[in-house]
Amino acid sequence: MDERIDAHFRAQRQRHLAELVEFLRIPSCSALPEHRQDIGAAAAWVAGQLTAAGIETVRVLETAGNPVVYGEWLAAAGKPTVLIYGHYDVQPPDPLDKWETPPFEPAFRENRIYARGVSDDKGPLFQAIKAIEALLLLDGRLPLNVKFLFEGEEEVGSPNLRPFIEAHAKLLACDLVVSADGAMWRPNEPSLTVGSKGLTGLEIHVNTARTDLHSGRHGGGVPNALHVLAGIVAGLHDEHGRVAVAGFYENVRDLTPEEHQYFAGLPFDEEAYRQSLDLTALVGEAGYSTLERQWARPTLDVNGMWGGFQGAGSKTVIPCDAYAKITCRLVPNQTPDEILLTLENHILSHVPAG
Repeated sequence: MDERIDAHFRAQRQRHLAELVEFLRIPSCSALPEHRQDIGAAAAWVAGQLTAAGIETVRVLETAGNPVVYGEWLAAAGKPTVLIYGHYDVQPPDPLDKWETPPFEPAFRENRIYARGVSDDKGPLFQAIKAIEALLLLDGRLPLNVKFLFEGEEEVGSPNLRPFIEAHAKLLACDLVVSADGAMWRPNEPSLTVGSKGLTGLEIHVNTARTDLHSGRHGGGVPNALHVLAGIVAGLHDEHGRVAVAGFYENVRDLTPEEHQYFAGLPFDEEAYRQSLDLTALVGEAGYSTLERQWARPTLDVNGMWGGFQGAGSKTVIPCDAYAKITCRLVPNQTPDEILLTLENHILSHVPAG
């Protein structure tokens, strides 16, 4: 590392930490409508940081949903242009009782920062801005041209990103895109991303009677929405951990023997990984290693289930409504629309009477 840059970051460490904490305190949850104002505040904060870093042109551009923060420094004539991508929105922090400290009050423990969104993606986004700021402060210019595209809907599937890119293709033209939304293999060991999974999801609503019913009066004679939902969810995988939805794997290309070797050669300790998560066992699709299942195989996960009485004590009801949220991580040759259709067909074909 350039000694000047190292000295700069050491000197600015406390300022950078204070600024990052300020950013982390903004509850920019894109999935929750009540945080719409916070989304705007986060976008404005990011725009302010770009301006303070010395970026020549900074704009907050509206979309059909949350705004995109765009910036550009294009004073390196004849040099390539890099576009840096990131997102300023975060996932909801629920369940709150699982947090040791409030999710939007950053806490420092054992040389780490704990807060919602610190690693995904506010920390990496902030880091990219500060790297550019350092170069501009030290050299007065950059060795190439840089553009920034920071969106506010990544955590809800980026529904307005494609239309935004299509409408601003000329503005976003570049030679290379760098994502500031990734991970290190370990704190002291970088990683190279060679592929990313896709995503699709749905919500299941199960409805039986017009209202919850008393189990003493109606038990044994009417359908229970939670029982129905539990049965549907339980049938989404077989006993070998494979997704039991017809057509789910239809276009999935299996790993080649060479790819299996690549995975096996990575420095990964499954037992240490299990222990780090306080699990008694690792599970998943049979015939594949943990890394293969996580990185190269499609998955289906239930993200949440609810319905019926959930308060303290007892209430002897038969729920008339039950709900579940499901998402799938997709691999090459799977498309979100096709997988969504296979899921709908499977679920609807497994709905019992009532």
